[in-house]
Amino acid sequence: MNKLGLIGGTGPESTIEYYKGIEYGVQQKVGRSFFPNLTIESLSVFDVLNFCGKQDYAGLMEYLLKGIRNLAAAGAQYATLTGITPHIVFDELSQASPIPLISMVDTAGDYALLHGYKKICLLGTLPTMEGKFFQNSFAKGGIEVITPDAEERNYIGTKIETELEFGKVLPETQQAFKEIAERIIREERVQAVVLGCTELPLIFDGVELPVPYIDVMQVHINALVDLIMHG
Repeated sequence: MNKLGLIGGTGPESTIEYYKGIEYGVQQKVGRSFFPNLTIESLSVFDVLNFCGKQDYAGLMEYLLKGIRNLAAAGAQYATLTGITPHIVFDELSQASPIPLISMVDTAGDYALLHGYKKICLLGTLPTMEGKFFQNSFAKGGIEVITPDAEERNYIGTKIETELEFGKVLPETQQAFKEIAERIIREERVQAVVLGCTELPLIFDGVELPVPYIDVMQVHINALVDLIMHG
């Protein structure tokens, strides 16, 4: 089996979900008495957001690359980022990495293409919604990406950073997120809502929308389980 390394801590809640999802996902395919070996390099989501806030993408890449080198030194054959925001430097990072990296964004794009979606709503951190890395990846499959307006983006980004990164799910925040998604579905006629932050499944848990979700984290976890199993 292939050994996978995770860049975690971006944030902690999603790192836990990745660990559990991969371990139990492989176990279900192999048998109850087996768990795969994983290596986790835990970084800080707040350092990542600070680099992005200053638009210091060279600094962000070096910060992540150091972690990936540690994973490679620990025997990882592949590595992945457990946060979506760090994917803003994924292309450059992939070229500099000593081991292959598995993109969460490209995996989500492949999933959307497979399901025939042509227009989706993207929710995530400010760098994710305002950057181009998601749009560029989905555009390869002819998929249009719609994001909330500026005021809504600022609200979502703030709530992710001040609440969801700490595992807080407040009813009023959940309702506001739901209303933003419903407005975009109604006005833009999108076919799916992409949960483009690994903490967003926390706040959309139990929330029903008139279109499907694309849980980027779960789609990615499923792909990583297959990678460990089959390479």
